[in-house]
Amino acid sequence: MEASQITLVQDSFAKVVPIKDVAAELFYTDLFETAPEVKPYFADADMKDQGGKLMASLAMVVNSLKAPEKIVPVAQEMAIKHVDYGVKEEDYGKVGASLLRTLEKGLGDDFTDEVKGAWVAAYTLLSTVMVEAAYKA
Repeated sequence: MEASQITLVQDSFAKVVPIKDVAAELFYTDLFETAPEVKPYFADADMKDQGGKLMASLAMVVNSLKAPEKIVPVAQEMAIKHVDYGVKEEDYGKVGASLLRTLEKGLGDDFTDEVKGAWVAAYTLLSTVMVEAAYKA
């Protein structure tokens, strides 16, 4: 990722943090509406807790973009655990699409094409690392 993209992701995520509970709810509502086949992965989850975990994970990734070597091993481990929950390789695209729609709703006019491109780059980097760890080994 380019330094300017990292800055865009970090600056835009800083605007999400104050509405993190709403953002998490928007994300899971969108995900379950657009990809209902993933809902069983969360059958036993307290969705408020799950939303907190989502936002904490996003914060960790966003804050580590300038030092990806810190986040890569964590992301790889997380991906391997997700396989045990039944997560499939194709689910990563569904999650990415829901993330982008959530950011668009949450950020409104601040979700410019440039910001969207930066988030696509960040998510592509992360999901590629996770998919390779979980399914290509």
